[in-house]
Amino acid sequence: MPPAISITAPHLPASVAAGNPVTADVGAAILREGGTAADAAVAMVLAACVAETVFTGLAGGGFAVHYDAATGETTCLDFFVAVPGLAGRRGAMAEEIAIDFGGQLVPYSVGPSTVAVPGIPAGLAALHQRWGRLAWTDVCAPAIYHAARGVSFAPLHSKVLATIAPAMLLGDGARVYAEGGRVLRGGARLFHPGLENAVRTLADEGAEAYYSGSVAEAMVTAIADLGDLSAADLAAYEVIESAPRRARMDDAEVVARGDDLDDLLGTIDALVLAADEGILATRMVEALRMPPQRGDTTAAAVVDRDGSACAVSTSLGLASGVWLGEYGLHLNSMMGEGELVRGTEVPGARMGSMMSPLITFRDEAPVLVAGAAGGSRIRSSLLQVVVNVVHRGLSADQAIAAPRLNPVPGKVHVEPGLSAEVLAALAGQDEVVVWPGLDSYFGGVAAIDPIGPGGDPRRGGAVHRLA
Repeated sequence: MPPAISITAPHLPASVAAGNPVTADVGAAILREGGTAADAAVAMVLAACVAETVFTGLAGGGFAVHYDAATGETTCLDFFVAVPGLAGRRGAMAEEIAIDFGGQLVPYSVGPSTVAVPGIPAGLAALHQRWGRLAWTDVCAPAIYHAARGVSFAPLHSKVLATIAPAMLLGDGARVYAEGGRVLRGGARLFHPGLENAVRTLADEGAEAYYSGSVAEAMVTAIADLGDLSAADLAAYEVIESAPRRARMDDAEVVARGDDLDDLLGTIDALVLAADEGILATRMVEALRMPPQRGDTTAAAVVDRDGSACAVSTSLGLASGVWLGEYGLHLNSMMGEGELVRGTEVPGARMGSMMSPLITFRDEAPVLVAGAAGGSRIRSSLLQVVVNVVHRGLSADQAIAAPRLNPVPGKVHVEPGLSAEVLAALAGQDEVVVWPGLDSYFGGVAAIDPIGPGGDPRRGGAVHRLA
């Protein structure tokens, strides 16, 4: 394993930041009970699998980066989905659908043949085993509570649901995400019948239930001969641990997993900063320029009272339309995500992903813990937040709320609030499309810096800072 990064003297306040109030509340409660950053991160991901199911779920995958204040070590965990097919490829056909993202129809596939090997149960178990302090059942308990009762559906999540309804309303989704013939609206009760069983089984039987036990059997039965997922695929799944890679910006060092599809760290290294805001904006566009990609993701950041920190991002993909009724689980659709499937996938190997939670250090102390959601906008949103904090000196909250840009071929999409100088510089190179307000299209960031936590208003983000 590569050598760990040596860090000392944490300065971040005990805080949580997430994409939903329920998720943030759960993380803060775990910290108040004496839990570690890892404990809170696990509980928050599980809560997100109940309250943010438009974006994530227990049958999805993700990544975490963890900083241990006691040892000064920073570690990355890869628990993203794996390519199925170890028992043989069945060649089943997927169902093609198209989703309208900002006026652009993006092709996706759904159905049993798009389901990859889930990683979230194994990843959370590994995160807790390495750095957790509370009992496993205690960190699972809040999600069980909310799964049994349902939660208030976030208005901004309802807006996203309306966009991806062709996938979300398949199968049992029609009764989970629709009410009175229309997609579930903000403030309505979001409730997955059976989801309490899924989380309780994880609490009682551990992650093994999802790879060799009752939930694994249910997944294999649901897929049957219509997809490649098999008992062999589930039994072979393992979490991958590694030391992070790094990039520099001004006097700060950004560490992350470094093998994301969009190469966040390479983009940071390639960006030449400038005092002139117009020049800086055009340089960011140049660094970010690439074909558009999409994805449904959520992220959380947490720092505990000891100074340890964790950033985590998880995703279900668009979702496959395959449900496990007994467990209320919507299976992932990663094998149907056009921007992830490159035609070189090998059974048992990891699929690629744009997710890249990060920790930024200055003078060997963590100064920013951040994760982001939003497919290809993960890279652009994180880059701009890091620039805002490291280069412009904004707080995490200010950095997240600042207007963003996102380049696509021939155009630059921008949120309102950029200066006339910046708009003029961008217009000199591309068509500039000004959106009417802050929008989830531009990604959702959860971050913590020495001033405190920041949640993204674009996705209904929520934060807590412990006294």
